[in-house]
Amino acid sequence: MRFAQCGVLALSLLISGSAFSQQPKFSTVEASKNGWFAEQSRSATWYLSQHKRLSTAISALQPQRPGLVDAYILSIGLDSDPVFTRESAEAANVLARRYGAVGRTLHLAAGADDKAIGAAQGSPTNLAIGLAAIAAKMDAKEDVLILFATAHGDPVSGLAYRDGEYAAGMIGPQRLANLIDGVGIKRRMLLLSACFSGIFLPLLTNDQTVIVTAASSQRTSFGCAPGNDWTFFGDAVVNNALRKPQKFDAAMGEATQLISNWESQLKLLPSRPQVFVGDNARVWLDALEARMPKTQTAKVGRPAITSG
Repeated sequence: MRFAQCGVLALSLLISGSAFSQQPKFSTVEASKNGWFAEQSRSATWYLSQHKRLSTAISALQPQRPGLVDAYILSIGLDSDPVFTRESAEAANVLARRYGAVGRTLHLAAGADDKAIGAAQGSPTNLAIGLAAIAAKMDAKEDVLILFATAHGDPVSGLAYRDGEYAAGMIGPQRLANLIDGVGIKRRMLLLSACFSGIFLPLLTNDQTVIVTAASSQRTSFGCAPGNDWTFFGDAVVNNALRKPQKFDAAMGEATQLISNWESQLKLLPSRPQVFVGDNARVWLDALEARMPKTQTAKVGRPAITSG
């Protein structure tokens, strides 16, 4: 609560101009469209550990292979509630196996400590650095970005970033579009596990894009209690459908039906997941899925429908 009050005060001072009279005014319109974030009380050791972790992970990324469609995966949990860490970690494993991206995968998760090893912080800054690092490794005309992001969501400001009392912020649709477009990645699959995540579709679609969101722009999604192993979306899409050697369309059909069944069973307002496949995305999607494993892996964790 104290952090939220400080953040509101800081923003109000910038907006009014009373904090630094010579500074340009902070735009709440831009913050809503693009996003913002703030941190407090981080130690110098924590920042150094995050720098080392991210640098190590980026250095380990393997180069792309000319003549072959390579997938590069970035899986990020943007909230320190454990469900998002668990979901993003297993999503990285499942997606890397399915799309042949072992050695070409970054996993980031909010709530990182100051130890020397582990996933780097799932923050807006590290998301941006990770996207730029992947873009530098890949051939943008040949390879594909697969981004899995899991967090709470907002119908205006997009994906929420939160790390207890240490950090808070938002990544808006315009900001995410600017980050991905800005590093020249056109071929991309975006899997967004958050309430209201349908708001990302208008700004991130192109003929080379695949987007799947946990909910429409007007609906919440479910299963994000901290003690859960999966959200409904993560369980249906990652823990069930994408583990199987089935085509993407069949997998998304299975996943959306599972979510609908679970919501109906619990008498929840339907989240209405959104699926978009660009006209030319089939070229790279078919190339990737032609090489996917022929066997499925065992599901991990407690099913979302049985969790609290």
